[in-house]
Amino acid sequence: MSHRILYLMCFVGLVIAAHAQKSHWAAPDDKAAKFMIDMERKWAEGVCANNGVIAELLADDFQGTTTGGERYTKADELRDEKGPHWARGCALDDAKVHFFGENVAIIYGSEHAIGKDKAHTDAKVCQVWTDTWLKRDNKWQIAAAQDNKVDCK
Repeated sequence: MSHRILYLMCFVGLVIAAHAQKSHWAAPDDKAAKFMIDMERKWAEGVCANNGVIAELLADDFQGTTTGGERYTKADELRDEKGPHWARGCALDDAKVHFFGENVAIIYGSEHAIGKDKAHTDAKVCQVWTDTWLKRDNKWQIAAAQDNKVDCK
């Protein structure tokens, strides 16, 4: 009899754990998703002007991949943020948040800027990206990013 109770307790525990980790797209009024999208917007706009978003946005162990395939860190982004800005018209075009449990979210987004490449000051540059957000110590931050340059529509 005690084995049945133990098996039942294990089964219930697994069902609860599996249910808690189900993924879902963020609802339009989701407070965490709104915060993350706002931070993504600030990062996109930060290509045009230093708005100080990087320190709070990126985790200390952040790792990103540029459109050219190079890796970059939070320290690299902090250095770029303080450097000269060539671009204008920087904006977030789209961002969709997908939660995986309570502490992981992936945002699929796109953005654009004009003159991001200082050699082509009138060229519109568009990219799509995937950012992985982690919630640590009750704080959401980006832990990883993958950027891809695309043709502007």
